[in-house]
Amino acid sequence: MLTKSEEQIVELLWTSDGPLTSSEIIRNSVDKTWKDSYVHLLINSLMDKGIIEVAGFKKATKNYARTFKPTMSREEYLVLTLTKSKNYNQAELPAIFKAFISQTTDLKLLEELEEVISHRKTEL
Repeated sequence: MLTKSEEQIVELLWTSDGPLTSSEIIRNSVDKTWKDSYVHLLINSLMDKGIIEVAGFKKATKNYARTFKPTMSREEYLVLTLTKSKNYNQAELPAIFKAFISQTTDLKLLEELEEVISHRKTEL
């Protein structure tokens, strides 16, 4: 769904303490694979895809610059990526969860998952 360059920008926004301007995105992207001049195209693409949005404005030198924030968490994006896949089949979810759960040896994590499922059952 996202290009490698778009993922780098969104990852930066997910890990930042708040919304960032395009200049801050450029400055904080140390391992970027895109050119500085390309940031505006990437931001517009991410907004078109609904992954980021304008959060407000921040004074930058003499002018004001838009700030950007993600519209979803990393976890929500992963779920979106899975469910939008052309091979996605909801009937396979139990097998997918079984595969994830079988990989863990963390009892606390398993108890947390049980609690999440129990809570969701009561909501339905």
